[in-house]
Amino acid sequence: MNAKNYFLSFLFSIVFISCSSSKYFYQVCKTTPDSNISMKENFLVYEDANCKVSYNLWVEGGNVGFQFYNKTESNIYLNLEECFFISNGMANNYFKNRVYTTSTNIGSSQSIAKSISGINYLKLDQTNSASLNTISTNGISISSNEDKIVCIPALTSKIVKEYSINQTPYRDCDLLRFPDKKELKTLSFKLTNSPIVFSNKIEYKVGQSGNPIKFENKFFVSEITNYPKSEIIESKFDTYCGENISSDDNKKNDYFKKVSPDKFYTKYIWGFGELKH
Repeated sequence: MNAKNYFLSFLFSIVFISCSSSKYFYQVCKTTPDSNISMKENFLVYEDANCKVSYNLWVEGGNVGFQFYNKTESNIYLNLEECFFISNGMANNYFKNRVYTTSTNIGSSQSIAKSISGINYLKLDQTNSASLNTISTNGISISSNEDKIVCIPALTSKIVKEYSINQTPYRDCDLLRFPDKKELKTLSFKLTNSPIVFSNKIEYKVGQSGNPIKFENKFFVSEITNYPKSEIIESKFDTYCGENISSDDNKKNDYFKKVSPDKFYTKYIWGFGELKH
């Protein structure tokens, strides 16, 4: 191979590797919740006589946070010190006893008069007055402790979130990491062999003098599928009432095809030399 052909071959390899290394894949995990959790209006919902707890897991890494709705005419007090996210048997506290600090800068301006002397264009001494504006700032910091007890007023909701379900793609000898659309395969699991079993343990009281009420919302990953970007992402125009709302008529945005509140995903990239499983 002469020098020219060698150079072109080398250049082609660099371009191929560069393009391939930015090829995205998505692992989608489908979950199965306990029988007391049902699908309602694009949420997974647990409900008792006093509250409705709603989940939508669909984000990268999985959102195990929840919306807590108070169905009663009294305040409900959610005890975060007794609320836990549990993943594969490991408990994680929702209350972390943190201190939050917010800072505000207050500025003031001041005008200072100055005299400026020099030689003008007629070569005569000249003195002019000028003003100089200065700004000084003072900082104010306010610290607040994290709430151990969260009050949810009657017939209102609050959102509690802290943790992701899983940020690392699951790997298995029966699951290709970088499949094309003809190589798609779904692994199925039961509760007894699922790689990820998770739950939220929640405690609350109706009224300050009420007895503590506890429940646990359990889930497990029941299906895992790896997809190339082309099989899970579609590009389309943003519209409102049938009209294109983009200022650029040629601009399309990416949207997921397989969105569901009982699923979540992790995103990863093919790299040169990666193992196929």
